[in-house]
Amino acid sequence: MDWATRFRIRQNLKGSLWFAPLLAVVGGAVLAAGDVALEQRITLPVYWQYSPSTASTVLTTIVGAMVALTGFVITVSVLVVQTATSTFSARYMRVWYRDRLFKALLAVLLGALSFSFALLRRVSTDFVPNLGVTTAGALVIAALLVFLFFFDRCLHRLRPVAVAAVVSDLARSAFRDGTPATPAPPVDASRIDAAPAFVVRARRAGAIQAVDEAGLVQWAKEHDCVLVFRRSVGDFVALGAPLIEVVGAVEESDGNTRALAGRVALGIERTIEQDVAFALRTLADIAEKALSAAINDPTTAVQVAGHLEELLRMIGTSDLTGHERLTDDEGKLYAHGTTSCLVMPRRA
Repeated sequence: MDWATRFRIRQNLKGSLWFAPLLAVVGGAVLAAGDVALEQRITLPVYWQYSPSTASTVLTTIVGAMVALTGFVITVSVLVVQTATSTFSARYMRVWYRDRLFKALLAVLLGALSFSFALLRRVSTDFVPNLGVTTAGALVIAALLVFLFFFDRCLHRLRPVAVAAVVSDLARSAFRDGTPATPAPPVDASRIDAAPAFVVRARRAGAIQAVDEAGLVQWAKEHDCVLVFRRSVGDFVALGAPLIEVVGAVEESDGNTRALAGRVALGIERTIEQDVAFALRTLADIAEKALSAAINDPTTAVQVAGHLEELLRMIGTSDLTGHERLTDDEGKLYAHGTTSCLVMPRRA
């Protein structure tokens, strides 16, 4: 499995709303089985014991409550999606469905549901999972607390200024992670002026989501060549479009082509991990929509413009000398972006 495939899998898992709840459902069933095995070996005090009818009633009520609350959470989430899409920007949805608190809430709800249902099957006149019933009640309390935090976040995130602040924070983090701490040393330009030995082309159409910079430098160092990029993270490339020009005494082969293409992740949409321009575009969309005749909210546009100004100031005052180059520890050039930046910040 190449780097690009692993990156896309990580992105899909980060954006999925089913992975964490699925783990919670499995974990709830496993925890219930462990609880039953434990309670068959211990005896709890009398004041911590339940009658079979009481245990069944409590667990049945918890199962029904978790189902109802899960449906309510999904309804609230759909309303938030509709509001965000119509008022802010459809691109903000990538931030919303990655919200960890939302996934944690779904996981707690479905985990409590799975745990309670698994215990309910074991209640009989001869055996009552007393500790499990108490644990199920604690999970309900935990689910309610997480729901309150989630509801509070939803209300605050419906404000445009809060959305702008979240996107700006992500952009600043991506910029800091991608900007070199020190300027790159001067390099020999003759290493990129020669004709390429071969060109690596896109194996699929899509937006460039990320580039494995360390892996590309390592590959180029092993083959004593320079990789010249004609594209930048965030650009959309068509099937068969040139991605990388390989300059050096390297023979074109299926293995080399796959190795290089597998270090450039392509997807259906841009990501913010290495793409500050995506965050800038999201903020610009929010401000533009706020000034539309349908919304007519100049205050929001001014607030978003303030965040845009701060991001542009941060980029403009940073020393980006040599930021289009990738070198090894000794300063030898192994990758270079010609028409756009290879490393952060990306072209806006």
